[in-house]
Amino acid sequence: MRLLRILWVITRYRLDTLIPLERLPWWLRLAFQLSPLRLVPIGSRSRSERLRLALEALGPIFVKFGQMLSTRRDLLPPDIADELKRLQDQVPPFPGEAAVALVEDELEMPLDEAFASFDTIPLASASIAQVHAARLHSGEDVVVKIIRPAIDRVMRQDMALMYRVAQVLARVPEARRLRPVEVVRDYEATLFDELDLHKEAANTSQLKRNFKNSPLLYVPAIHWSLTRTRVMVQERIHGVPVADLAALKAQQTDLKKLAERGVEIFFTQVFRDNFFHADMHPGNIFVSRGDPQDPQYIAIDCGIVGSLTREDQDYLARNLLAFFHQDYYEVAALHIESGWVAEDTRANEFAAAIRAVCEPILEKPLKDISFGQVLLGLFQTARRFNMEVQPQLVLLQKTLLNIEGLGRQLYPDLDLWSTAKPYLERWMKERAGPSGLWESLKRQAPELTRQLPELPVLAHQVMSRAELERQQRRRQAESLVGMRRQLVSSSRGARRLRLGVLLLAAALAWQPLLGWALQQPWPVVAVAALGALLLAWH
Repeated sequence: MRLLRILWVITRYRLDTLIPLERLPWWLRLAFQLSPLRLVPIGSRSRSERLRLALEALGPIFVKFGQMLSTRRDLLPPDIADELKRLQDQVPPFPGEAAVALVEDELEMPLDEAFASFDTIPLASASIAQVHAARLHSGEDVVVKIIRPAIDRVMRQDMALMYRVAQVLARVPEARRLRPVEVVRDYEATLFDELDLHKEAANTSQLKRNFKNSPLLYVPAIHWSLTRTRVMVQERIHGVPVADLAALKAQQTDLKKLAERGVEIFFTQVFRDNFFHADMHPGNIFVSRGDPQDPQYIAIDCGIVGSLTREDQDYLARNLLAFFHQDYYEVAALHIESGWVAEDTRANEFAAAIRAVCEPILEKPLKDISFGQVLLGLFQTARRFNMEVQPQLVLLQKTLLNIEGLGRQLYPDLDLWSTAKPYLERWMKERAGPSGLWESLKRQAPELTRQLPELPVLAHQVMSRAELERQQRRRQAESLVGMRRQLVSSSRGARRLRLGVLLLAAALAWQPLLGWALQQPWPVVAVAALGALLLAWH
């Protein structure tokens, strides 16, 4: 049923017209030209508007896909990129009466008991939830985020369809290395986390604590007493949307500093805190109006966050630094060491392939670099070396692409390399230097303190275990020597047995053949006696 719905939407909005037919093989071009879809009128809407409306009609998963595309102006025609920007906070809302009913049901109290005022017309409406302005009885202005009714049912249908497509792709050798099922599973987990506003509230509190009193980022406070699974109440902020360049320029915002701080926030979240906002599209980011020359970001909608293991953190930082230093052999070696490519990969061949992709784009300003094109080139290179997609890095890659798109809009001349390189070098120095060692010891101090009195007992146990293992190995060696001797003896006995049987058989066979042996039986007797002797010896 859902598949038919998707096919109907594609037909209704004639999304086939977005496919560049000139890049397809001749037989596919012929198939599209003869397709019954061409009988459906396109109408007066532009191609970009038809794409946006189709994504809205298909639901939250497709809307989020459009949101991600809207930040990649280097990969899309300008008209499509401009239209997809509307998906970030202009999705058609659900009725205000339904919002009021849902809030009262979740809070288990009348609306006027919870709020002094509540605006039934939403401030913004996104794919999974919408936001209403309200005021508490204390006089504080807040926003109320409300999950769309019955959204989980539609999302489960879409995820089931995505799983079926991923399972089909997993059978194709060329697509298997992308690990489509695992990628879909990770996407499902992060997407459904957005349906639980309690989790989003917890993520928001964590991010606010990480950037407490920071000039880089401000995170609005959560009102926990009015927060439930489908309703979240948060401090209202009054900032400038980061995509509103006209307003930012009008208040004389230092756009260069703003762009550089965006990069710094990203690397701070990933490497210092190991907790990063993974849905940083322009609809979720604002700029404070306080001091335009010392601009501060404001982040909302922390429904999707990510983190890495300490091992992935180290490998990622070392990989990026190796890229910055153009040490492609180190990049290749780190990929092999981390298990991202097969162990039998030749590092020099992999390094040469990476160099061919990356060398042309390094040391250029951001406006001349497309990470999208770089990633496509790296994926094509990785295909030759059977490199698998790492699901734990997918969110990070998506966030990095969002940062790039944001940087392009704010300050196209931003040099991402020179901005990020000093930060990473400082982080690696702190991680591997004396201060990093001291911090690691402080983290492990409680466990070390607990185990310290037990060290003599543990040492005695280790020594006793080592002595026991040595004795066991000696007994095993002696047993093996004895078994070998028995095998040698058994082998000799088997040879004697076979010879004795052969002699007895020969003695019995000779008697009827040799007539004279009847009068003089001593040869037969001698052979039989020798056979019996061999049998007895065995």
